[in-house]
Amino acid sequence: MNEFHANSKINHLLEEALLEDIGMGDITTESTVAPDVQGRGNLLFKESGVVAGLSIIDELFRIVDHELVLQASLRDGEQVAKGTKGAVITGSLASILKGERVALNILQRMSGIATLTRKFVDEVKHTSAKITDTRKTAPGLRMLDKLAVNIGGGINHRFGLDDMILIKYRSSHNYPVQIEVETKNLAEVREALAHAGIQRIMLDNFTIPDMIDAVRLIAHKVEVEASGNVTLQTVRAIAETGVDIISVGALTHSAPALDISLKIEA
Repeated sequence: MNEFHANSKINHLLEEALLEDIGMGDITTESTVAPDVQGRGNLLFKESGVVAGLSIIDELFRIVDHELVLQASLRDGEQVAKGTKGAVITGSLASILKGERVALNILQRMSGIATLTRKFVDEVKHTSAKITDTRKTAPGLRMLDKLAVNIGGGINHRFGLDDMILIKYRSSHNYPVQIEVETKNLAEVREALAHAGIQRIMLDNFTIPDMIDAVRLIAHKVEVEASGNVTLQTVRAIAETGVDIISVGALTHSAPALDISLKIEA
């Protein structure tokens, strides 16, 4: 996906998120805050973690009101301590309030994903294994979920069904994409190796001993991906088998949101 297409999809996502929250108008703010009142919002990290999404919420606030200014003292990817003041948003108080909830929802989710990803990456940093995500993302938020994985130090698996062929059986195709074969046992690994044109073999729910045997059998002929029930407690041993990639669905389907607040001042 090229950068223009990605930015266009993100802008559309942000517009839809704002429409979902604001609807026909923020009637509480419109009833209580005069349009000319200026204000500021102080972004506070209430727990430690990896910040992700500052560039996204900057764009979101600009969509709400192009005169809003976000001044960040952090960058996406930085490890932050509890109590860190990460950014200040200034401008129309009404506009800040309209964007506040959506901005926090995005920042909290993305920072949570980046934080969990970083934990997995740190567990395998003594090996050559890379941590990757899956398609187990929140519907409509895949672009942001996968961006958060990148910010946390992981890599992205396929974005959609049109990115890569992933098969569990013999197949022929005419698509100019990579082929990955999912295997359940060593016999299937041997069968996959007998076919030309395969770029990656997935070892799905293999035991550690079988994974070691599979890596030796494959012998760098193709990439090796480990998948299935990967946790922070098991990922180190999996990486030490010599696999190239470890896919972790929990990065995007189970990452707890990072606790972040926006303290509003008029």
